[in-house]
Formats: sequence, C-alpha cells, structure tokens
Amino acid sequence: MSEQSERKTSELLREQNFRFKKKWGQNFIFDSNLLQRIVREAGIKPGDRVVEIGPGAGTLTRQLLSQGARVLAIEIDADLFPILEQLLPDQNFVLVQGDALKVKLDELTQAHGLSWPYKVVANLPYYIITPLVMKLLEEEKQVEDIVVMMPKEVGERFTAAPGTKEYGAITLAVQYYTETQILFPVSRQMFRPVPEVDSLVLRLKPRQKPAVEVRDQELLFKIIKAAFGQRRKTLINSLFTVQPGFEKEKIRLILGKAGIDCQVRGEVLSLEQFARLADLWVEALES
Repeated sequence: MSEQSERKTSELLREQNFRFKKKWGQNFIFDSNLLQRIVREAGIKPGDRVVEIGPGAGTLTRQLLSQGARVLAIEIDADLFPILEQLLPDQNFVLVQGDALKVKLDELTQAHGLSWPYKVVANLPYYIITPLVMKLLEEEKQVEDIVVMMPKEVGERFTAAPGTKEYGAITLAVQYYTETQILFPVSRQMFRPVPEVDSLVLRLKPRQKPAVEVRDQELLFKIIKAAFGQRRKTLINSLFTVQPGFEKEKIRLILGKAGIDCQVRGEVLSLEQFARLADLWVEALES
C-alpha cells in the first residue's frame, strides 16, 4: 500500500466520520510491507478466487487485487461500504454485506461467479475466529487454502502440541481437518487502533482426508470434548460422562486396550491416541 493510498484511505475514513466498532473487532492494517507479505505467503496469483472476511478499509483487498485475484469480500458493517466502493472500483471485486457466520460461502461464491475452489485470506475479527474457522472446515467444502491473521493466543491454541497449556479440544479439531502452520508474528503496533494483544498469521491447509481415520467421527469429538471439559480431572473420570450406563470398569478396560493410563489427563493424548480410544469405544458398544 503506497503512502498516497494510505493517505487517501485515512482521509475517506475521516470524511465518512467512521468510528471503529470494538464489538466487531475492527483493527485495520495500513503497513504495505505487512500486507504484501500476507498476500505473498498466501501464494496469490492471477485468476485466483479469494474470499476475504471483514475487509475493513480494504487495504488487504487492494493487495489481493493487485496480484490479479478475484475477490469476494464479506463485510458486516454497512458504514464501510461507501469507503470500500470508492477505494476499490475494480471489476474483480465483489462486496457483500453479511455475517460470515451465517452465509454459506460455497453458495455465495457460485452466485457471484467465482468458480471453485477458492482461498480464504483475511485479518479475522477476534470475536468470530473459532466458530468461523470450524464453519470453514466443517461446512464449506470448496476452500482450498486458508491464510488468516488472528490474536497470538488463538493461533497458539490452533498449533499447540500435547502436554502444553495451549493444547485443547479446538487444537485437535483444527488439526484433524487441516495442516496447521504459523507463518509469522505481527506486533500489535501494526494495527489502528492498537489492540491489546499481538497477532500471528497462520496457514490452515484443508486436508484431502482427515488426519486420522475413525469409525465414528461424532464419538471421537464427544470423547475429546469430555476429556477437556474439566482439565484437572483424570481421563477415567472425564470420560465417565461420554456413555450413559458405562461403568468405570468398562472405561478402564477400554483405556487399557488403548495403552493409556487411567490416571493421566486428556491434555497429554495425541490425536492418534484419541482416535484409537474412539475405535475401541465403538468395539465395546458392539460387544
């Protein structure tokens, strides 16, 4: 983003008397080097179809368009529309007002002439990150790559290893569906207004098939949720709520077959161990 473009954007925000809205996590980026790096890491090339969630003042959008991408941006704040429409009069840009948690992106992209598959590139608002990422992974089947900025603490949870304090149910869910990678850190000072936390840019590459094979995916995540429901509980006490009617001795036998100590906590188990546990649980139900 050139100095002239940044000045024009800032002037338009003032002219429109725009007020940043904390409820929608509005913290914009104007630094051209950072914006270019995000687009470069996303591997954007001419003809790519990109969905941007929360374009804000359109600074990242401009970089995406400059690389020849076709961009569909979803913005919830109608106050930003006159600003974006003035700054981005590009035939490859489509602006849609809506809540990204409620719209179906696969359908929306088709309706606006963006063929599949498409990439998601965005500076995600804090308040929707986890539900939005899970929606992308569980419901939207045509997403081929996700490169997004998010608060550091959330990014660390997505990429955490077993046994760490950041490791939890969301870690396992994200890693079940994607190959996760931290691309680079971003200081809070790069945003306007300045937020309270630093950020990370992550790549979440959807897998062709889940990281582990299980007989019952719903049961797998039910077990994972129970294991992390009360982190201080031992695994055998956590899993007691998974199956009404299962006695602790039966759970103890399942854990034994899986080679898992009953007294450990769920936070030390890998995704592969949870998958093994879920399959043995199915066997126990069938016996």
